[in-house]
Amino acid sequence: MKTNRMKVIYKITYPNGKIYIGQDITDSINYFGSADGRLIEKDFTREERKDFTIRKEILWESESATQQEINQQEIEFIVKLNSNDSRIGYNKRPKIGIQKLS
Repeated sequence: MKTNRMKVIYKITYPNGKIYIGQDITDSINYFGSADGRLIEKDFTREERKDFTIRKEILWESESATQQEINQQEIEFIVKLNSNDSRIGYNKRPKIGIQKLS
């Protein structure tokens, strides 16, 4: 019997309080997103990087959502949580000023 994998929108919180919102259609416990490592590296000293804890929270999940619905949810969470504001998070898109899609 084939089972559908859960599709999720997650939030990663870094030690500096900044966040990254992403999606995972495989529901892998080991996936922590594709935030730009160069942006994150700038915020932490070499010493801080030696003991580094991040938190992953599932914000939304669905077994049956289409890819379009997942993309929509991801954008809505990015906008709602302002994770595309470089003072708050590491999401690059959507660019600040783009409102929730209809």
